[in-house]
Amino acid sequence: MGEENNRQIISTGLSVACPTVTDTVARKAQNAMKFHGSKNYIATRDLMLSVNAAITLQRPLLVKGEPGTGKTMLAEEVAAALDMPLLQWHIKSTTKAQQGLYEYDAVSRLRDSQLSDLDGGERVKNIHNYIVKGVLWQAFTSEKPVALLIDEIDKADIEFPNDLLREIDRMEFYCYETRELIRAQHRPLVFITSNNEKELPDAFLRRCFFHYIQFPDAATMQSIVGVHFPGLKKELLAAAMQTFYEVRNLPGLKKKPSTSELLDWLKLLLAEDIPASVLQSQELKTALPPLAGALLKNEQDVTLFEKLMFMQRHNR
Repeated sequence: MGEENNRQIISTGLSVACPTVTDTVARKAQNAMKFHGSKNYIATRDLMLSVNAAITLQRPLLVKGEPGTGKTMLAEEVAAALDMPLLQWHIKSTTKAQQGLYEYDAVSRLRDSQLSDLDGGERVKNIHNYIVKGVLWQAFTSEKPVALLIDEIDKADIEFPNDLLREIDRMEFYCYETRELIRAQHRPLVFITSNNEKELPDAFLRRCFFHYIQFPDAATMQSIVGVHFPGLKKELLAAAMQTFYEVRNLPGLKKKPSTSELLDWLKLLLAEDIPASVLQSQELKTALPPLAGALLKNEQDVTLFEKLMFMQRHNR
């Protein structure tokens, strides 16, 4: 009956991937890995479930959210918690997908060929000397499973995600210069971050497990602050949190302050020894908070804040 079913599937023209022994072992090993958060990173239950879902499905985890909400740090902490090396590929507007695979340094080879009399030309004969391995090549050929971070993928041009579809899906690519197929020994745990600067192609999204990091509520934010400033006085924390959320919730802000900016602000408040009473004073309610440059990052938002404070003073 099983053979008949197999023949029936083949006759329909469907491509069915039969798992090998290696695939089965790798899947069992990955299923045994579970992320339960870490002492350095406050992860919500939904976020932990998403990480573990990506591990189970063996698909990249696409993480979106406001800048400064810990998307990059998530990959670092998961890799540390699961005892996996982390390879990072930080994307720029000029980054091309080929750079993640490999680059052929033809210029260096030409230069060396002109100087070949110095060493008999032995280096030039071996083309492998001029192949610069990208992070995907390194991840695929690693002796142990690794985590791979593709950071801020939305910075690249629109074709970048499409150019990686086959490699991420099949976990292999062909190096034409050396005429070899580079196939993943272990499927890496892939994290892809995006700040939503541009839409990603549907075909790419289909191959990912998606999670949007919501901005932390007050309780979660207190836990995050507690990790970074365990000895912070409750009065200062309460006053700083109230001021932070008041600033963040102002209507019309071009750039809302993020978690990382709150942490920067708290660090400055402690460095300058600014007490909670200064943040709680009535005078401050109609003026910029001290060291507001850590929270408001452009002149439009500073002007908007000052206008709103001016209106509030005259309505009292």
